[in-house]
Amino acid sequence: MPKLVIFDNDGVLVDSERLSNVVFAEMITAAGLPTTFEESVDLYMGKRTTDCVPLVESLLGAPLPAGFIAEYEQRCGDLLRRELVAVDGVTDLLETLQRDGTAYCIASSGTPAEIDLRLTVTGLAEHFENEWIHSGVMVANGKPAPDLFEYAAAQHGVSPAECVVIEDSIAGVTGAKAAGMFVIGHAALLPGNRLAEAGADIVVGSMREVKGLLPEL
Repeated sequence: MPKLVIFDNDGVLVDSERLSNVVFAEMITAAGLPTTFEESVDLYMGKRTTDCVPLVESLLGAPLPAGFIAEYEQRCGDLLRRELVAVDGVTDLLETLQRDGTAYCIASSGTPAEIDLRLTVTGLAEHFENEWIHSGVMVANGKPAPDLFEYAAAQHGVSPAECVVIEDSIAGVTGAKAAGMFVIGHAALLPGNRLAEAGADIVVGSMREVKGLLPEL
């Protein structure tokens, strides 16, 4: 078993990427940059919102409206409170790790408030009462930089080679591989071959597959 299992949050623990990318695509389209859901997933998924804004503005050729991020977070929060669920198989996986005494944590691009909302709404918060939660705001550079993954490993006192990361985005896979970690790609919104091309060592179509893989790594 790995010494530390590092979970991305959105799209790995909670099925939020489907919802948040709908909101993001709608808002930047309304701001003047026509964007489909698929384009939002392809360009922005897995990154900090604060890192997405400069990219949007460069494509738009103009600043986004004042308060864009605050409005996005509010609209996302309202939608997630109504519709968010945990990813299938995650609860069983977390219970197995707890029972086996395997350390695990979260390394998410979301803010602490965003992470807390998602875990609370889905009922997963109880599985992280005594676990580490690492947010993208804790490091200088967000995914696809390796900073957040390196920070998580250091906090737990383990080497990158002793970690397994579960990610669903190109940015996340790229960052974890740059940190020197073994990566399981969760092909939820992106095709598995995209995650493999980004460097994922193994690609799964369901989080239920992960429990059987970990003892073999």
